[in-house]
Amino acid sequence: MNGDSQTLNSKLNWLRAGVLGANDGIVSTAGLVIGVAATGASSSVIATAGFAALVSGAVSMALGEYVSVSAQRDTERALVEKERWDLEHTPEAERLELVGILQGKGLSMETAERAVVELTEEDPLSAHLDIELGIDSKELTDPRLAAISSAISFVLGALLPLVAVLIAPNDWRVSITLVATLVSLGITGSVSAWLADAHHGRSVARLIIGGAVALGVTYVIGVVFGVAFGA
Repeated sequence: MNGDSQTLNSKLNWLRAGVLGANDGIVSTAGLVIGVAATGASSSVIATAGFAALVSGAVSMALGEYVSVSAQRDTERALVEKERWDLEHTPEAERLELVGILQGKGLSMETAERAVVELTEEDPLSAHLDIELGIDSKELTDPRLAAISSAISFVLGALLPLVAVLIAPNDWRVSITLVATLVSLGITGSVSAWLADAHHGRSVARLIIGGAVALGVTYVIGVVFGVAFGA
């Protein structure tokens, strides 16, 4: 049962990475294309800037996620090796540690002793890693999966505002892109809240308000630069 829970947590981790990647793709790309559009730039300039942001953002997200999760995996591997060493050299101390942990969860000394014997009978290392550290040595975090998930979700998120700004009539570019972006953020906020079992209203509101502020700032900057440089 605990193994199933850890597998679920592992899947949720890369799903959350995907949601964050999509959110970053939406906000960063939308901010860029709205800022460029506000200068009065042509569709080709907006498309070039948008696709450049899409590619560079996806690569950056993938590399950042890979490095971050690789560091986490290295830490998990180090903990596994330490626990293996402790079991080989100080087995009695490790046994007493498990007994103490189970007692802390409300079991009596006698029940905790019996539970430790049963839990460690087949695979002592896995039992100790699970109870002491919450680690499953067969389900360590996968940096490749996290990187791929983040990159793909970033691209999918970035495509929404990019397509919106390119297909919209010139006079409606900013408005349509803004609406498409806020709707997209609302969807990702709802998915994020569902994955985290959090309050949907607050999660969605945070993303929409934050995204609106970011887009507003980039739009103003675009207008200012457009006027200043006669774009």
